[in-house]
Amino acid sequence: PFGCPNAGQDMTFAFPQLVAHAARTRRLAAGTIIGSGTVSNKQGGLHGSSIRNGGVGYCCIAEVRMYETIEGGAPVTPFMRFGDRVRIHMSDARGEDIFGVIEQTVERRAGA
Repeated sequence: PFGCPNAGQDMTFAFPQLVAHAARTRRLAAGTIIGSGTVSNKQGGLHGSSIRNGGVGYCCIAEVRMYETIEGGAPVTPFMRFGDRVRIHMSDARGEDIFGVIEQTVERRAGA
């Protein structure tokens, strides 16, 4: 289980705030790596765009909502809700499985 659906603007942090938030909300061990920002697809000189406009994918819901806002004036894709499922699978160029399938469901945190 994971998540804080409908996080909205709570997903915007300066890096020190991101680290503090992660430390408050997760069990971090020595050596934990915290990343910030999206890693967008790039086509030629264009740093990402919606799939409709030639993009090749998104790394997160916040990224797709950003492109929707830039291209259409407002986001269309909703944030995740409790009960939503995420399924991730990746294949190499030959179609071979790289790391198996990851499946998770957005659930309420126990005691929340």
